[in-house]
Amino acid sequence: MAKSNIIEINGVGPVLFEQSTRAKRLNISIKPFKGIRVAVPRGISFKMAKRFVHAKAGWIQKHIANMKWLEREHEKVSKKAVRIDRKEAEKTLVAKLNELAEKHGFTYSRVSIRNQKTRWGSCSSKNNISLNLKSLLLPEDLRDFIILHELVHTRVKNHGKNFWAEMLKVEPNAKAFTFRVNQYNVRLLQPILV
Repeated sequence: MAKSNIIEINGVGPVLFEQSTRAKRLNISIKPFKGIRVAVPRGISFKMAKRFVHAKAGWIQKHIANMKWLEREHEKVSKKAVRIDRKEAEKTLVAKLNELAEKHGFTYSRVSIRNQKTRWGSCSSKNNISLNLKSLLLPEDLRDFIILHELVHTRVKNHGKNFWAEMLKVEPNAKAFTFRVNQYNVRLLQPILV
């Protein structure tokens, strides 16, 4: 049996079926710009997996609609030849960082604003926060969430249970925000810096 196969499913479109040694059960994932993937565990044939996808077609169609909307939003943001004034960006992001830190009782050591290629932000072991100026291209609520995320790292340095407990105290919809932020590919956003 092939290790992977793309099969066209009526009403769904192309689906990548991939054998997985880690999967314990059939698992469907739908990701913007990547499409639909089915992880097929050992002992289950692609034929059985295809039947499973047919049975879940309604659920998949609903998520495809959401995925297409996210792709369009991302395209809108990434195709804009947006000019960002570095000094204004720094002023805006530092002001928001200070506002959110004060509102939620966080402290940090230093802040730097960079044009990072892979991250929205980071927090060092010494509580130095770095924010990506590309976050100015995101909706404001997502930008605020990124800043809050880094502020929470001043208290908890990992993404374990304690981090999420702390995150949920300051942002009850943290999981939904995380999902939304992950739909934007920081590498694709290329502002013109002035």
